[in-house]
Amino acid sequence: MATGETGFDDVTYDLISVQYHALKAGHDYGQYVRDADNAGRQDIADFFRGVMEEDSARARQCHQFIKELSGSDQSGPAVS
Repeated sequence: MATGETGFDDVTYDLISVQYHALKAGHDYGQYVRDADNAGRQDIADFFRGVMEEDSARARQCHQFIKELSGSDQSGPAVS
């Protein structure tokens, strides 16, 4: 398996990156929901809630894949 510049295999790094960004975005979307609620735009608040749920599901799926990979020799630091 190809190893990136981090010393971890590319697939694990990619999953961690997607998971991080999904979780970070989910944190930001909470503010977007509040902003829409405060503006009286329930439709937009609901949209942001849906986007937040999608990113949460994406982060959970990444976590599951990372868990599966960590139990194998296909994940983790590269061994020279």
